Amino acid sequence: MARHEDVLISLRQIIRATDLYSRKLSKVSGLTSPQLLIMQAIGAKGEITMGDLANEVSLSQATVTTILDRLEKRHLIERKRGESDKRRVYATLTPDGSGIIEQAPTPLQEEFIDRFDRLEDWEQSLILSSLQRVAAMMNAEEIDASPMLDLGAIDRAQPAVELSQRTSSREQ
Repeated sequence: MARHEDVLISLRQIIRATDLYSRKLSKVSGLTSPQLLIMQAIGAKGEITMGDLANEVSLSQATVTTILDRLEKRHLIERKRGESDKRRVYATLTPDGSGIIEQAPTPLQEEFIDRFDRLEDWEQSLILSSLQRVAAMMNAEEIDASPMLDLGAIDRAQPAVELSQRTSSREQ
């Protein structure tokens, strides 16, 4: 087998692992990875403003607001105006939201980070430079991406399972 085929297989394995995790997360918790990440950030802070939350999860404030709209409709979070400054809006978890994040699987990127941090410094640098080169070879260096392993649009409404099924049916 040619080396380029081995590289393409490895890329496909990474994409597939991300897809399988997204399906598991959706099945277990009914959440997408970005939704879980946002809920975990809210849970860690207790209450947090939209701007601080956007910075915490490395997403735009508009994207965070869209995700929060969906979570609020499901009664997983609530938004409250600040007591002293009514212009500030804080997000907090509802009891249902707290219950869901307690049962949700660990985010895939947390497992990756844990294993990556255990590598030697030179190994981390090698992986980073190799992946940056692959991204450049795929003309992807200008694509906006957050440090979260997930498939599909960050602010999508449908669970990852539905997105995967639509993609599979198009490929057939």
